Amino acid sequence: MNVTASLRAPAPSLSRFFAPLHMLRDPRWIGLFALFLGVVAIGVVEGQIARGNRGITPINSSGDFMATGITIDATGKNAEEARETGWREAQRKGWAQLYRKINGRDGPRLSDSVLDGIVTAIIVEKEQIGPRRYVATLGVQFDRVRAGQILGVSGRTLRSPPLLVIPVYSVGGIQQVFEQRSAWQRAWAEFNTGQSAIDYVRTAGTGPDTLLLNPGQIGRRGRIWWRVILDQYGAADVLIPMARVEYSYPGGPVKGYFTARFGPDNGYVDSFTMTAPTPAALPDMMQKAVARMDAIYARALADGLLKTDRYLVLEEPVQAEELPEETTSENSGGESSDSASGSRSDDDANGGDSAAPAPSVQSFAVQYASPDVESVSATERAVAGIAGVRSASTTSLALGGTSVLSVTYNGDIAALRAALAARGFKVQEGGGQLRISR
Repeated sequence: MNVTASLRAPAPSLSRFFAPLHMLRDPRWIGLFALFLGVVAIGVVEGQIARGNRGITPINSSGDFMATGITIDATGKNAEEARETGWREAQRKGWAQLYRKINGRDGPRLSDSVLDGIVTAIIVEKEQIGPRRYVATLGVQFDRVRAGQILGVSGRTLRSPPLLVIPVYSVGGIQQVFEQRSAWQRAWAEFNTGQSAIDYVRTAGTGPDTLLLNPGQIGRRGRIWWRVILDQYGAADVLIPMARVEYSYPGGPVKGYFTARFGPDNGYVDSFTMTAPTPAALPDMMQKAVARMDAIYARALADGLLKTDRYLVLEEPVQAEELPEETTSENSGGESSDSASGSRSDDDANGGDSAAPAPSVQSFAVQYASPDVESVSATERAVAGIAGVRSASTTSLALGGTSVLSVTYNGDIAALRAALAARGFKVQEGGGQLRISR
């Protein structure tokens, strides 16, 4: 082989590798290349939205009382009788647990017929069914109004404004929210929020949730985009509970670092650590961590730390002079009546010029589309957050159709229509009723 000749041989030209780039000088090729990039981008976004096995639908958002972790070991002539016996026993144990938790002492024993009237659901945490034996860990849910009368607890509680929950889960240094299912997301989805002082707005993590609520969003400070997201979910502010998990070795202890944060500025509230003996105990640790996180947020609410950012509120606050004056005939004496009568006489003598009456509180029927339960809750929260609205509750529920919302408002129907339009609703009026849509 002639080494000199091989060394002197010209190196292969690199132009052939970059020859396709010269095609970009042609406008036709530029258009095709842009179309290709657009198709790829649409495919990526669609794959991120439509990918399955990710979302966990939140459950148990009612205000009912809950007793959990009730162990049952019952027998019967057959599997069905053993299960029924176990559920009866769970109701009795659940009532004793609930009464002791609220009042700090043992309460009265209730008959099975009374318990059937106040129990709304049996939650199966774990169960094993045999031919004549039933072993399970159950939860019992009690109606808040009917059980509250026996417990001596009011049926209504003061709660926070609706707050959107973005549960951030970190393992191996990688943060995620709804990109894939996690024990942290499941614990928040299964938490009974009805007994909390915090009005949590939880999402399933499906559809556009992964695009709107992601780890990058918690680092953004722009209030405009936050307002768009919060209005989408009917929330007034945001809670960011964070969980970071570290595994020691396969099958060994798992340590969790939990931090409670709040607001668009990702402000620090409190933090704590917990340890699970094995990876199998991770779900139980997450459930306890959520309960502890809820206690932190409730304490922060009582201390006045969970104040909604004023730049996230779209409506103007209600002024004191806009509220109607409350007067009663019992508190007004004869002298006041004479004085008022004299004032009216003077006004009449002066030409009848008097101050305009304060707007009265009226009730209106508002129709809205309710395809699912989440849309009902979101609409009620959005309407109730409007300035001047005293209450907003669904009186006629039709899932998959049109429901009716009863709204008590400080003003007339024209003012309510304007307030709903300012909130972002499309409003139609007819027959003394309003119909809203997004």
